[in-house]
Amino acid sequence: MAKNDPYAALRYKEFNIFLIIRFAMVFAWSMQFVVIEWEVYSITKNPLSLGIIGLMEVIPAVSLALFAGHIVDQKEKKGLLLKCILGFSVISVGLFLLTWPVVVSNVSTQLTLYLIYFLVFLGGIVRSFLGPTIFSLFSLIIPKKVYPNAATWSSSVWQMGAVVGPAVAGFSIDVIGVHWSMLLIFGFSLTALTALSFIPKKPILNPKIGENVFESLREGIRFVKKTKVILSALTLDMIAVLFGGAVALLPIYAQDILEVGPEGFGILRAAPAVGALIIMFTSAYFPLNKNAGWKLLVAIFGFGICIIVFGVSTIFWLSVVALFMSGATDGVSMIIRQTILQLKTPDHMRGRVASVNSMFVGSSNELGAFESGLTAKLFGTVTAVVFGGSMTLITVVITGLASPKFRKLDLRKDLKELEEQSE
Repeated sequence: MAKNDPYAALRYKEFNIFLIIRFAMVFAWSMQFVVIEWEVYSITKNPLSLGIIGLMEVIPAVSLALFAGHIVDQKEKKGLLLKCILGFSVISVGLFLLTWPVVVSNVSTQLTLYLIYFLVFLGGIVRSFLGPTIFSLFSLIIPKKVYPNAATWSSSVWQMGAVVGPAVAGFSIDVIGVHWSMLLIFGFSLTALTALSFIPKKPILNPKIGENVFESLREGIRFVKKTKVILSALTLDMIAVLFGGAVALLPIYAQDILEVGPEGFGILRAAPAVGALIIMFTSAYFPLNKNAGWKLLVAIFGFGICIIVFGVSTIFWLSVVALFMSGATDGVSMIIRQTILQLKTPDHMRGRVASVNSMFVGSSNELGAFESGLTAKLFGTVTAVVFGGSMTLITVVITGLASPKFRKLDLRKDLKELEEQSE
């Protein structure tokens, strides 16, 4: 097998442009979600309102996911991504106007809250198309032989946006306020639009253009069910994200438990992504392909432990360390899962498989936010977080015992086959 080149994917110009787009969108989306969380909790002082934010995004994201995957597999990817970014930009402008003092003074607090929820709902629609489109475009701008390395850099940039976005959100709320923070978010969506103009249109690789939508969706679901490695990886990550949604309750910890204000909130919100980012850059030099199944199980188990420690902590820096380590373990999980998806998914089915991934993992972030908000409302914030971490541990143990084949998963064979095909 050829010597590992940690910069292999970065030697392709279009991939670097793709990374700029991904960073800009993740930064903007992450920052926007944090600013919305802060504003809504400041208005309501109700933990359930944080859960409703997640629910408003997850309803359209899940409902439209499979249909979106079908559309992505049928259409040209650059054009679809352009529409997604434009949709996000419109939502950002709407939130900017909703937080404008001139508008706020003439609109009731309740109506403002409902309009924010509505825009979040529209964001869920956009996101149902955005994820599958980016996943499909990825495979069209990079050779298959460097997929694992490209997946690592792509995930690293995703985490970088997730680091900087929340951190900037916390500080910008404190320095320039919620209203002008929304304008900064809009500026990053314009950056993504500008970068996208440098990527040409790509061919549609699906041989079944015009296929009946229901048959197309059935084929996508059948493929995921048949490919047990993909199904196991998605299920594991879904449960971990669903029940480990402590991040959704961070405004409560920052304002009421740790009492660290918006600056501390920004640090708490960024800590998991910093941990993940460090792991992802490290993995470019030390790939995680060997014994990938075991590494994924251990990583998610560690994630559950970190969430429990964060839940019971009343010391700010201990909470930061726990969140940092949760991000590091989650980073291992994300890299392995993305590599599995890229290696095991045929080109003509990438949109549909990415949609299933969005339903399993992406949307479970928002559903996890609702679960955390509801549990916090019923049983208390600390109990909600500890319960979520405990459920994650139980799931990992059950999966590890029930799936010996998954425990033995090793991705080096797939990589060797790709290298032989490219020679």
